[in-house]
Amino acid sequence: MITLYSLKPGFQKLLRPVARWLHGRGVSANQVTVAALLLSLATGGVLCGWPAPTTWLLVPPVLLLRMALNALDGMLARDFQQPTPLGAILNELGDVLADIGLYLPLALVPGAPAALVVAFVLLALLSEFSGVLAVQIGSGRRYDGPLGKSDRALLFGGIAVLLGLGLSPGLWLTIVLLVASALLAMTCFNRLRAALREVSPCS
Repeated sequence: MITLYSLKPGFQKLLRPVARWLHGRGVSANQVTVAALLLSLATGGVLCGWPAPTTWLLVPPVLLLRMALNALDGMLARDFQQPTPLGAILNELGDVLADIGLYLPLALVPGAPAALVVAFVLLALLSEFSGVLAVQIGSGRRYDGPLGKSDRALLFGGIAVLLGLGLSPGLWLTIVLLVASALLAMTCFNRLRAALREVSPCS
């Protein structure tokens, strides 16, 4: 199933000069990973502390920068340094913590369906766990869609733009979160099914 993840090679190609520049200045992949996490948590703190609608306009550029940092840490690890167990832990843990920090503040917006926001975040975490769980059974890390990390970022960025422009939460947000949650459940299923097929092609 096609997701934004399929565009990652082209995105990485654009960022390769930046990766070389960072490597030349001694920046490690783990430092970039931690920077992406801190950026997300700091933005989440701003959203909680300054709940004005216009504050949500910070989210799209932060999400884009986070995606760039996520791509850069992988390139630094693969192209210039040896990937390490610590780096793998930071990468996976950083992604889920960043999702929590960025997405949960939506539950605090007056009129937003808090329970659906929490369900969306939990399903997002479950989808990433499903991708990692594939490794446990001997498959490769799964990134199947339809709502992978980049797709979630695009969706949430769109929600943030609408809120930032003054659109009040209402039925539209409830519908979006319900559809997104259903797509996340499908994402979990697709990742686990693909992992099982990879390790047991005849099943």
